[in-house]
Amino acid sequence: MKTATAGIAFLLALGATAFATPASAQGVLNVYCSVQVEWCTLIANEFQKATGVKVSMTQKGSGETIAQLKAEAQNPKGDVWFGGTGDPHLQAAEENLTEVYKSPKMSELHPWAVKQNTDSGGKTVGIYAGALGFGFNTELLAKKNVKAPACWADLLKPEFKGEIQMANPNSSGTAYVAIATLVQLMGEDKAFDYLKKMHANINAYTRSGTAPMKAVARGETMVSISFVHDGVTEALAGFPVKTATPCEGTGYEIGSTSIIKGARNMANAKKFYDWALTPEAQKLEAQAKQFQVPSNQATPLPPEAPKFADMKLIDYDQAKYGKSAERKRLIARWDSEVGALPKP
Repeated sequence: MKTATAGIAFLLALGATAFATPASAQGVLNVYCSVQVEWCTLIANEFQKATGVKVSMTQKGSGETIAQLKAEAQNPKGDVWFGGTGDPHLQAAEENLTEVYKSPKMSELHPWAVKQNTDSGGKTVGIYAGALGFGFNTELLAKKNVKAPACWADLLKPEFKGEIQMANPNSSGTAYVAIATLVQLMGEDKAFDYLKKMHANINAYTRSGTAPMKAVARGETMVSISFVHDGVTEALAGFPVKTATPCEGTGYEIGSTSIIKGARNMANAKKFYDWALTPEAQKLEAQAKQFQVPSNQATPLPPEAPKFADMKLIDYDQAKYGKSAERKRLIARWDSEVGALPKP
């Protein structure tokens, strides 16, 4: 199944599989999943095997998921939201769309994951972290004799005209992290001037955050603005993809998980939340060929995973840029000043 195209919801009917342990008495769980569909499928299957809970999983981007939570607020259909950038999880917490819960696993987590819980008033927690950067197709660069981008400034060069993809922040948490990163690096007005200049080099604003890196892998675009761990996945699949993190500095996501307010299957939601924070669950990430940094300190970091120590990371203000008003304001400004520009 291709996941690069639009953030269409994939309903994964996973409950029909028979396991050695009886499942019928353990109830059900409805999970909204904002990571790659392969990872979603794996965690659903493994949680079901471990607990006997029958899992229904719907996969879509974090921007689309928070919109769904708002639409369903009076009659929640989901129980847990797993994965996706932390900013919309913080927004959901602020808007009272998620439940307060403190897992007994909290003491095992990296400080950045615990801070996510603190910043949200106890309504979400970090499950992984990933840095923002560039992906690029080495064969296309060589064919056109273009040097790979190493800095944000490089993306404004004329040789990248029509050769860059990034996602649309209305549907993609990845794109919102990019905007918030540039604002923190440059100041807001300079960041939007930069985005307007870069627009001339953009060939598409995709619906999902992973789509630009997939397009780089397929040779449909030369460069993407993406989380660099997504480039590792494509390179390991045999595509001519390499990544870089910007020389000026870059931001990062804290992928999170949250229990949905008014969850119909609350006991199973808490069971899943606790399980998702264990090394056993977090090891599944690498099995699904995903290479973020896991939040449990006992989870081994896959050797292929990008190392934060090798990057120039900014002190990304998760709390400020996760606030509903700030997120809405920046996305509205992007819509009016960048998204509304004519296509190059």
